[in-house]
Amino acid sequence: MELEHRLAEAPIGVITVRDGMVRAWNDQAADILTTDTPDGEPIAEVFPQSVEGSLTKAFERTSVSDVAFEEYYPEVDRWLSVSVVPDDDAATVYITDITEKRTNKQTIERLRSESERAEMVDTLIADVLEGLVGATSQDAIMETIRDQLGTSDQYRFVWTGECAVDSDELVITGVGGEQGELFPALREAVKQGQATPERRAVEQQRPELVESLSENPSVPDAVRAAGFADGVQSVFALPLVYGSSVYGVVGVYAGTETAFSDHVQASFETLGELAGYAINATQNRKLLFSDTLTEVTFGLTENSPLVRVSDTCDAELALEGTVMPSDTGLTCFLSVTGADPDTVVETVEAVPSAQAGRVVRQSDTERGRIQVTLSEEVPLVAAINRGATIQTAVFNGDDSQLIVELSPDANVRRLANVLGDDGPAPVLARQDKTRSPTTTREFRNELNERLTDRQATVLRTAYLADYFTSPRGSTAEEVATSLGITGSTLLHHLRASQRKLLDAFYNEHEDSSG
Repeated sequence: MELEHRLAEAPIGVITVRDGMVRAWNDQAADILTTDTPDGEPIAEVFPQSVEGSLTKAFERTSVSDVAFEEYYPEVDRWLSVSVVPDDDAATVYITDITEKRTNKQTIERLRSESERAEMVDTLIADVLEGLVGATSQDAIMETIRDQLGTSDQYRFVWTGECAVDSDELVITGVGGEQGELFPALREAVKQGQATPERRAVEQQRPELVESLSENPSVPDAVRAAGFADGVQSVFALPLVYGSSVYGVVGVYAGTETAFSDHVQASFETLGELAGYAINATQNRKLLFSDTLTEVTFGLTENSPLVRVSDTCDAELALEGTVMPSDTGLTCFLSVTGADPDTVVETVEAVPSAQAGRVVRQSDTERGRIQVTLSEEVPLVAAINRGATIQTAVFNGDDSQLIVELSPDANVRRLANVLGDDGPAPVLARQDKTRSPTTTREFRNELNERLTDRQATVLRTAYLADYFTSPRGSTAEEVATSLGITGSTLLHHLRASQRKLLDAFYNEHEDSSG
């Protein structure tokens, strides 16, 4: 049976059905349903099946139902708009492929949902960062993160952890949110040292995303099973990093696979960096104002580039001062004994982890002072990034030593692991000391409060580079070049910092000057 010309040429699919059997169809219907000659076949067999089965239901009764619906048909991988219009002795089925329209609609809804989620996450993280401002310890920072993220509707639960004092094993410090069956399974996996997403994030020092928790073979089996039971589908493991130091990790668990878009991941990475910075700052603050401290002497091996340089040049290098690490690295001033300073600088510059070097002063052929810039991975920078204050460092072959001051609760073993090569650096001595405030320390604190970070860096660099000696060990241009600024900018900062230095000195002593 053929359709009348008007229906045969229609831009949509048309099928005529009588007594449940297909009697006529147009080319559009055949193309949409990807079928050839359905004439005389039951409509229920010709038409693909959907989950709802609405078309089959329309023809199940004695009288055909007048219905219209939109459904997805997996067999042809299409969304179809279907209308069934009954007549006296037959029914007509009209079919339109609406896949593109539905896909566009779903894309718009997905993008809108992702945008709303990203906005909510940004607001949430902003609240977390605000809470970090007043935090005075690592525990307080971890608690702030758990309390804010764990109680959010965006996530099921959040847990935090850090490396144990005497090992590199993870220790859970707390959890916030609905734990279900998954968190106990995670806790056991962490206790056994299994490769959880958080463990990998700590080891690799970068975030770890798992978008299908129950199907990812890298996740421990018990964790996958518990995640499936709880309906948790994704996890984002965020290490809290500052410099080369990983202070802890945050595991964020969500009920959907799409909870962590690129924007959300970037926001969390910012949180990890700022939280790491905040933890480092609390440790430095604790060391600065603590009445007690721990002094530790480490033996250094050829893991340190300056030890290798001392071996190569048969020289002793003694650290005289550093300028705080910056984007370019750590600037160090070293006295040289037993070798030509020019030769030492040439040897240092050949080391991959050294970025620049120059002779500040040459006392004679085998003594002088040099300036070098070292990158992040060297032990000196690692010690500073771990909250240590360097007291002295001597690089002299097998007798090389680094003496640092740490807060009493600092993780000495973790620092030793960072300073070492194949194993932890040997601890040659360790003692707890009590220090009493001195006028010098108070004066320095007062001056530090007056100077900007840039002024302090410029003043200290110029001092260590012998700019203030007579004759000068460095010209203004040389100091400026080492700092990556112009000579006029250097002089501007020096004048400002010197004025503040004199103000602090005279204000400090005006009561006693009579």
